[in-house]
Amino acid sequence: MAQVELPNQDTLDISHIAGNASPEIKRFLGYPSLFFGSHMSANVDSPIFGEEIQKRIKVTELSVDEKREEASRLEGRVVAEIVVAEDMLNGNGTLHGGCIAWLIDMCSSLALTALRMTTSGKFQMSVTQSLNVVYHSPASLGDKIRLVNTTLTLGARAHSVRTEIWNDTHRRLVASGVHIKMLPSAPKASL
Repeated sequence: MAQVELPNQDTLDISHIAGNASPEIKRFLGYPSLFFGSHMSANVDSPIFGEEIQKRIKVTELSVDEKREEASRLEGRVVAEIVVAEDMLNGNGTLHGGCIAWLIDMCSSLALTALRMTTSGKFQMSVTQSLNVVYHSPASLGDKIRLVNTTLTLGARAHSVRTEIWNDTHRRLVASGVHIKMLPSAPKASL
């Protein structure tokens, strides 16, 4: 298996990432292709689904703040942007619904990880249990979209995040979704 080589994270430029997350968390999560490439596909020797798209996602904000509605709790917020390219389109020439769902899956996971790392100091992998997406309007080739991801819950086993995808080019909501993740079950013993 190929070993993923990461650049020294202390040298990653995080000056473009707003928000109050620590510099360590910004370096850890601020480059999605590095984060997912090193932590999610360590045992994969070939390209992973969406790898080229991951490389183009730019994180612009990483924050952990008090929840407005429940001040005793914290919420993670990650804002990312990407320009719609040909490898993201459906047959009608607009952003593919499957790509939208995948973007929500990827970017919402960053918000959960930011909150988990802020509260526990640890990275903990989780897996998708449910992803509910509502499609509102199309995005076309060349449109700049912005993904706003805000955690809802961070329980002992289940976690949830809300995502809105905005078309910054045409100032309209493209899609919204709720992503529920859970800690993976331990592998069953083989006979």
